[in-house]
Amino acid sequence: MLEFSTQNITYLQGVGSKRATLLAAELGIRSVEDLLRYYPYKYVDRSRFYYLHEIDGSMPYIQVKGQILQFDLHDKGRKKRLTAIFSDGKSTIELVWFQGIKFILEKYRKGIDYVIFGKPEAFNGKYNILHPEMDLLSAMPPLEKMGLQPFYNTTDKMKREYLNSKAIQKIIFPLVQNLQSGISESLPAYILKRFALMNLTESLVNIHFPPNSQVLNKARQRLKFEELFYIQLSILRQTKWREQNFKGFIFSQIGNFFNRFYKEYLPFELTNAQKRVIREIRIDVGSGKQMNRLLQGDVGSGKTLVALMTMLLAVDNGYQAALMAPTEILANQHFISIKEFLGDIGVQVELLTGSTRPKARKSLHERLRAGTLHMLVGTHALIEDNVQFKNLGFVVIDEQHRFGVEQRSKLWKKNVQPPHILVMTATPIPRTLAMTLYGDLRVSVIDELPPGRKPIQTYHYYQNKRQSLNQFIAKQINEGRQIYMVYPLIKENEKMDLQDLENGYISICETFPSYKVSKVHGKLKAAEKNYQMQKFVSGEAQIMVATTVIEVGVNVPNASVMIIENAERFGLSQLHQLRGRVGRGADQSFCILLTGYKLATETRKRMEIMVRTNDGFEISEADLQLRGPGDLEGTTQSGMPFELKIANLAQDGKMLEIARSVAMELLDDDSKLEKAENLILLQQLNRLKTNTLNWGVIS
Repeated sequence: MLEFSTQNITYLQGVGSKRATLLAAELGIRSVEDLLRYYPYKYVDRSRFYYLHEIDGSMPYIQVKGQILQFDLHDKGRKKRLTAIFSDGKSTIELVWFQGIKFILEKYRKGIDYVIFGKPEAFNGKYNILHPEMDLLSAMPPLEKMGLQPFYNTTDKMKREYLNSKAIQKIIFPLVQNLQSGISESLPAYILKRFALMNLTESLVNIHFPPNSQVLNKARQRLKFEELFYIQLSILRQTKWREQNFKGFIFSQIGNFFNRFYKEYLPFELTNAQKRVIREIRIDVGSGKQMNRLLQGDVGSGKTLVALMTMLLAVDNGYQAALMAPTEILANQHFISIKEFLGDIGVQVELLTGSTRPKARKSLHERLRAGTLHMLVGTHALIEDNVQFKNLGFVVIDEQHRFGVEQRSKLWKKNVQPPHILVMTATPIPRTLAMTLYGDLRVSVIDELPPGRKPIQTYHYYQNKRQSLNQFIAKQINEGRQIYMVYPLIKENEKMDLQDLENGYISICETFPSYKVSKVHGKLKAAEKNYQMQKFVSGEAQIMVATTVIEVGVNVPNASVMIIENAERFGLSQLHQLRGRVGRGADQSFCILLTGYKLATETRKRMEIMVRTNDGFEISEADLQLRGPGDLEGTTQSGMPFELKIANLAQDGKMLEIARSVAMELLDDDSKLEKAENLILLQQLNRLKTNTLNWGVIS
């Protein structure tokens, strides 16, 4: 198919320079291949004609043949409209146009046989069709060749220029007719045969104009497999290349710092999951290969402690370690936790953020270059050019989806030989998404909570429970607990009927005049935000009203209640992250989801899932099913090698696993794709690869 990859669409029938410019700007369609790979989003059966008397309210579309009996132009009032009476010989229906009236009157005539296609709508007890598609009956193909009509997504700007779904269909139809001679195949013959896949020419013809649903499904299966297979082949090939070309620092000894910490400073017994993950990391850093590992763990599962112990391995072997977090709040939290864990053990740790003063920064830089500073915790300030390590051997990146690839790559290059990389996330990632977005990383999972933690009890209440909720808040505070209250908005918005933080703050202060309330949101200056946060952390304030700025990085074991206003406005993963701010102490904790009465079916499902389970992995899988992969936080930055155009990670998990296993087998046998039967794969990968960054080495 290489001949199509650069062939411009301008000279195709029905395109021209104006439409070509519009297609490029709106949909990124520039070549013939782009057009062929712009797949329909739905299909409507055009393989039969209906009679008008058969219409009922359940029919989404109908196709009828007949004639126009009369036109009527309605020019009174503000909106001009054109109507026509259309007859199938037995009954009549009204056709209505509000746009393109001049064109309709010039093109269509009374007494000529047409085929109309559209959606019947009931109005004043009668059916009409708004803006129907109309074609000459004599120009229509036989019914048995009509099959399923494709529908394509278009933009408002395209529709204003009459480049709607029907127009795209008319551009693609003659193009597809000319494909019958065959397109260069993009998969080897042995893969096509092994999985009984349709060839590429047939797949592209039938994805656009399938004769029936069975053929459509075969075309879909072929194109989905190809898409998922090349994503996995690209990821795994990069991983192989990295393993062959980059040696890793060997941490050969378990030294004094690690052993002393484990025996004397460990605050509690490690869970079996934590022990397992530490073993996995120890094997990696002792292998001589550069480690790239993803550590998944639910909120409160003890990832920071695991990260610290593996950083101690680096220090014991003469290397420095760094931990990079996406926000100052989270970096501060990690720094405080690590300092408390280490006590007076003798490991030198410092914090570097945008707020670090010049004098402290200068001293820090000097100690870092000299190697007397063992660990550095910070924000993206760590990747500044003047931050130079003597011997950086281990890097931990927390919530890595919040960093851009180029940012992460700068930290990766802080040593001549790349350091070991441990990526941490408290956002559980569904298996299919992990295989795609983090497919080049080995995965470790902490799936146990530390001993003594009680599961958070979650309840869904409507707004009319406010009074009993206030009584519950007072009871919790009187027992010595603290409360979070999260709002979707900072200020009132006339267009959105939602609770807002500013009014919520006033209401809370009036309702609980004897309690102190802190207020935190993203528009506060850093100093004020830290002051307000510290009031709550120290226990001076009993209630914190906040936006989702507290989603990560706030650790107050005494806070036992999380109240989320307008919980219907948040996705499952975000609700779960917010809930994770409580349940960090030994006391029973609660999460209250407050919503309005009118909830969509999907929203109600989200509330039910949150009430039913605390399992972040179950929640992430449900979130993927409900919202789709494109909406999950961080996916746009995480390193998809190619864009998904037809496969769906929420629905095609089994196929993804098959595609990954085939790619693994293939690369184990021919890692450089040098065999004659695999040259087609190498050509296709090179053509698909549009990113100049090496995704395989930037974790």
